[in-house]
Amino acid sequence: MSGIVVATGAGGLLAAPAAAATVDCSTVPWMDTSLSATERANALLDASSQHQKYRWLVEQPANDPTKTTWTARGEADVVYPAQVPCTPVVVYNNGPDGVYRSAGTTAWPGPIAVAATWNLELGEEKAIAHGSESFDKRNAVILGPGIASGRTPLSGRGSEYFGEDPVLSGLMAAANVRGLEDGNPDKPIVANLKHYVANEQEVDREESSSNMDERTFKQIYDLPYEIAVRKSDPGSVMCSYNQVNGVYACENDILTTSLREDYPFRGYVMSDFGSVHSTAESLNAGLDQELNRPIWFTPARLDAALAAGEITQARIDEAAFRVVHSYIEGGLFDHPVPATPVANVSTPEHKALAREIAEQSTVLLKNDGVLPLAEGDLTVAVIGQTASKTPTNGVSAKTGCAWDFPFGPPGNQALNCDAIVDPLTGITERVEEAGGTVVYDNGADPAKAAQVAAAADVALVFGHYKMGETKDLPDLRLDGNGDALIEAVAASAPRTVAVLNAGSAVEMPWLDKVDAVLHAWHSGEQVGPALARLIYGDVNPSGKLPMTFPKSVADTPTGKDAAQYPGVFSNGSTTRPAGSTEIRQVEYSEGLKVGYRWYESEGIEPLFEFGHGLSYTEFEYDKVNVTPKSTTGDKEIRVRFRLTNTGDVAGTEVAQVYLELPSSTGEPSKRLIGWERVTLEPGEHRNVQVTLTADDLADLHLLEYWDTKADDWKTASGTYEVTVGGSVDADAAATFAVKAGK
Repeated sequence: MSGIVVATGAGGLLAAPAAAATVDCSTVPWMDTSLSATERANALLDASSQHQKYRWLVEQPANDPTKTTWTARGEADVVYPAQVPCTPVVVYNNGPDGVYRSAGTTAWPGPIAVAATWNLELGEEKAIAHGSESFDKRNAVILGPGIASGRTPLSGRGSEYFGEDPVLSGLMAAANVRGLEDGNPDKPIVANLKHYVANEQEVDREESSSNMDERTFKQIYDLPYEIAVRKSDPGSVMCSYNQVNGVYACENDILTTSLREDYPFRGYVMSDFGSVHSTAESLNAGLDQELNRPIWFTPARLDAALAAGEITQARIDEAAFRVVHSYIEGGLFDHPVPATPVANVSTPEHKALAREIAEQSTVLLKNDGVLPLAEGDLTVAVIGQTASKTPTNGVSAKTGCAWDFPFGPPGNQALNCDAIVDPLTGITERVEEAGGTVVYDNGADPAKAAQVAAAADVALVFGHYKMGETKDLPDLRLDGNGDALIEAVAASAPRTVAVLNAGSAVEMPWLDKVDAVLHAWHSGEQVGPALARLIYGDVNPSGKLPMTFPKSVADTPTGKDAAQYPGVFSNGSTTRPAGSTEIRQVEYSEGLKVGYRWYESEGIEPLFEFGHGLSYTEFEYDKVNVTPKSTTGDKEIRVRFRLTNTGDVAGTEVAQVYLELPSSTGEPSKRLIGWERVTLEPGEHRNVQVTLTADDLADLHLLEYWDTKADDWKTASGTYEVTVGGSVDADAAATFAVKAGK
């Protein structure tokens, strides 16, 4: 527990006086800011009755201190005593990408877009703004950021996560947590890292088991959480719906063995909605708080389990302590949320930041010289439903703003996309400023759109697909007539730029027929101004893919075997038998070959590789050098190289560093170990250094692999090869030797 002392004395079982509204909060020790968070938490629990302690073990009783009764479905009401005085009202809100379902807030680009910036500082800056808006809207615990490992691009929630690489995902999540928890001292937020762990699909997410070997678990699925925890110390972690190797995540001993003992994690573990299936098993495994209303952690069930010896008083006190300690340490006791929400919290600075993220995250996948557009008298055709704020068949620019939120009114989105500046508006303003003209067609009729495009100098044609929680994508093709529309426009327009709004990879059967492709993800409310600046070169594209784009789903690590995805039942079928509650078995038999590791090891050429992203200039890498040339593997390592802008305009390159371990380790491919964003003027070169500190080597396990026999991380002796470049296809190389000490 990292020095935390938990009060477990018998005094905690004694009845405490009912909460009194007249208590002077300056007199109770848990509000004494001169004491440590540990001392304050212990004082509160010492003053609590048993059932007041129980309140902390369930979200709603924990966070609504004067309410005493909760209505259960089909059972007797759940009754608690009022909480001890001077405890705060705390509101949880979902929100890995922004404040959910709230007017007057900023609609930010999605987390996958933030990852595409490869800019940790920008990600942290966004989280600071997000945290400020959340607090002012009376939300003190944010259910986010989210982490998954990108096992399949079909995952319906892929846009909520940071891509397929453990290091990139872990560091992006850590930056998000730091921004939320440390960025606004007077507006404190507790972040909730979710969904732990191996929650890689929406198909039967509550009734499936993610089955894998220990090394795969530690290196691919557990590692980004470990990195995030070590680099940011979040106040809470959420366990996921699914089983891991046949045991539900919220009652799996990985909550203790991996999360607490190996990292170690100091905060509290909460469940996802409805992901608890037991009382004693969940509490003993390390679950501290049941999300939403009391079901499994009711006073009656806890009392019965305690009387039967299935749980201990020490474990009850520990769970309550973890929640209270996180709240106090996070500042929730000392800085209560406003009594009423602030109406408009989206400032001009926040909107400018949303635009900057949209600019840096948009990936230029292809460009045959059509971009940037030239100033002057151009006729630009803007075509497609997601280009305009005016809906066509229920689709508009708001569709491309954010992923679908399945709870609430039909068509409801996670974020406040009503404030969107649509691409048609943003592009029209910029084209007219340049002296040109815009013509628009909604693309509902590809033949009509083709006629509009034929009369223009260049066509910008928009395609999209919807994705969101509770269901996976059926494929990676564009929704509606998207592919046919792009084909028709490309066949008639003198030059064609495809602009894609999607939170994952896209198959592109029309790729050879268009001149350029911009992947804009779910790019938030400032997508219009961002795209306008990008297509004219006011901003040079610098986004890089945080995930591999396959040519087809069949090429993905899980694309051919139904046992891998979506998983099968005991009868061998992928279809759930009617009325069955059988657990779907999902076999992670690809092991370590996830994302780019799969394509590299299998020799499969993707449509666009991990880390890919073009610029309006070109960059050259050479003179790669690693120091020291020989190391024990636990000292600082410096990777130096020369980067040159060989083009005619200034640009920013995300220079990526990969490492191939000795063959004795059995690793399937090289791995990402670092990167640097570098801005260069035309013709400028710079000697760039990516430093792998001793702390980074330890926290990120950059040189290590998981040794199942030793049950620990291990560094192998041998020759290590570093490659540097603009994507995983990096080939500027150098080597160094490791003589491991363990």
